[in-house]
Amino acid sequence: MVSITVKPTSKLQGTLTASASKSYTQRMLIAAALSEGTGKVINPLLSEDTQATFRAITALGAQVQRTEDYWIVQGTSELKAANDLLVDVGESGATLRFMIPIAALALGRSAFLLSHSLERRPIEPLLSSLKMLGVEAYPKQIGGLQAIVVEGKGIAGGKTSIPGDVSSQFVSGLMFACPMAKADTEIQVTTPLESKDYVKMTQEVLAQHHIEVQISDDYSQIYIPGRQTFRQVDCKVPGDFSSAAFLLAASAITNSKVKIDNLNYETVQGDRAILDILKQMRVNVKICEHSIEVQGTGGLLKAVDIDAKNIPDLVPICTVLACYADGQSKIFNAQRLRFKESDRLATVYEELTKMGALISMDESSLTIKGPCKLHGAVINPHNDHRIAMSCTVAALRANGETKVENAECIRKSYPSFYTDLAGIGAEIVGGKLVR
Repeated sequence: MVSITVKPTSKLQGTLTASASKSYTQRMLIAAALSEGTGKVINPLLSEDTQATFRAITALGAQVQRTEDYWIVQGTSELKAANDLLVDVGESGATLRFMIPIAALALGRSAFLLSHSLERRPIEPLLSSLKMLGVEAYPKQIGGLQAIVVEGKGIAGGKTSIPGDVSSQFVSGLMFACPMAKADTEIQVTTPLESKDYVKMTQEVLAQHHIEVQISDDYSQIYIPGRQTFRQVDCKVPGDFSSAAFLLAASAITNSKVKIDNLNYETVQGDRAILDILKQMRVNVKICEHSIEVQGTGGLLKAVDIDAKNIPDLVPICTVLACYADGQSKIFNAQRLRFKESDRLATVYEELTKMGALISMDESSLTIKGPCKLHGAVINPHNDHRIAMSCTVAALRANGETKVENAECIRKSYPSFYTDLAGIGAEIVGGKLVR
């Protein structure tokens, strides 16, 4: 286990290139794997979650050659079942939820290993939805390990339903697999869809590969023609607003001027909402064509209320921002965070309270009474990358040093976080910056 120490830092300055998007990398890898022939995924993110996706698609028959700047994917429309291979998807909920429907297209049995954190994350709604489409998938213990088994024999198509307020990844998984079903598929989303921008992202990547998916304006109905063919194409992974949010927030709470390149405000990424949140908090934000500039004064921010329904990944870092705001902020509609890598509502509450934050919590919200006089502490991120990064940012203005244990958990989504933050002036020591 690697620990790092964060020392108070009053000023950040410089230019960084945004880390590549984890969510786009995973989707582009999968779409390329389902396409005949060879395509490139350019500027991919190499992280624990994208490596989980890599393992899953190669277990089902795709071939990937990795170089520093791009990955060459040899895809196949005739997937092979993993059979005796237990596919390790690590801690990646997206990989698991995307690949279960895809494995149904491969003739034979495939099994996906559930890590400890994945065991507690919902999967039953997806299995029930697939059952309506003629797919047999079920949990099973294999050699003492918990797994999800998929009996691959194709997807019949037809009508199915899925809740929209548990995980948008269920919907994306069906969108990847059902174009190759034997008949057309109609999906009824039975509760309002949350994190719909991730579904837009999936639709965008599918369209690049010439796959048609029709979604109603209110996202309650999705129609997917069957017997479609994925066509190979080279795709470039854009910069990631989810990861950049930590750097933008770090600049906002310090006396800083930071520019982050490789960010396009026109993206469908829902977490670009961090820019509007910062503006509401009276942070100086400049949006350029392919970059974002944030200039912080080191003064107090303005308290805001934030609806987390479509931006759950921003909740931890927005909680940190609220600690440095003048007045009470509330972050609500955040109940889905109970089923992330950790119980993320509870862990952000616990760790920031440990640093002196004045936070109250209920089942679906956090209320922060700012400004908070944060101080150094020993942080346990509960193996949750977003908790580790958020507490690191909080420590920049805290009184005294902060130690973050198990800091290597950032490798899940943003392996270069500590080196990037140190590159613009943050004083971070230990663990060789978890490189």
